[in-house]
Amino acid sequence: MTGFVLSRRQVWLLVFVTLFWGVNWPIMKSAVGAYPAMAFRAWSMVLGLPCLWVGLKLLRVPLQVPRRYWGELLLLATTNMVAWHLCLMWALPGLSSGRAAIIGYTMPVFSALWGMLLYRQRLSRPQWVGVGSATAGVVLLLWHEFSRLSGVPLAGLTLLAGTAVWALGTQQLRRSAMDVPVLAIGFWMTAITTVAVLLYVGSTDGLPANQPSPRVWAAIAYNALLIFGFCHVAWFALARALPPVAASVSISLIPVLGLLSGALWLNEALHWQDGAAVLLIMLAIGVALHPAGTETS
Repeated sequence: MTGFVLSRRQVWLLVFVTLFWGVNWPIMKSAVGAYPAMAFRAWSMVLGLPCLWVGLKLLRVPLQVPRRYWGELLLLATTNMVAWHLCLMWALPGLSSGRAAIIGYTMPVFSALWGMLLYRQRLSRPQWVGVGSATAGVVLLLWHEFSRLSGVPLAGLTLLAGTAVWALGTQQLRRSAMDVPVLAIGFWMTAITTVAVLLYVGSTDGLPANQPSPRVWAAIAYNALLIFGFCHVAWFALARALPPVAASVSISLIPVLGLLSGALWLNEALHWQDGAAVLLIMLAIGVALHPAGTETS
């Protein structure tokens, strides 16, 4: 088995992705408590897509995608973004921001399992430890949801399903043979997802008649500029450059930050299951980033 070393650029990308995505969980939760969740996501993406386009133009990234890749691009958009964002917006109103963050970033479990089931990857002993640790964390969280009369277990299961599809997309993106810059792939996946969210909103209740409050507009602007304008594309670049399990687990500090910031800003109650899940995820991070625990390509 071969190890991997993060470049300085990749380290900084991980730092900013972790920070921006981590604190976004209570930001999103606060917004969807005051405005319909899918409409919030639609506004964020409609405003974020032009920001992303301008940034890529400034970087002189060619956005053309040959026709022969359109089918694969649609598949990658569906597994990497469309399913995730729809499931997230369905589930978030029923979960605390910290708990949603922990469930969402159990993706390394599914990434490893997809690799084993579909691509015949052999998991090392440390990877099995990481998979088992993250699985135990999920069981703790879902068990707590089922044990509470006020819990919303369906929301947790919905988000877990979206996470599993996202993990499959990570494996597919890593193995894509598209001769297209990864930033261009990220742009078009975001564009496809924006259309999908708008179609969903238009086919259900439509955009609310009342305008978002200043607080919701601030959350929309944060998501447009930093999440869709930066984090998604940075993640796509990392996911394609690093081994699948390593790329997935390397951002698992995000739920820790999401949990703590949700408790601090939204006064969300912390339970022992949350703390135990965080510790299990930290164990998964350690074994996945250890040179002996990385998979061969």
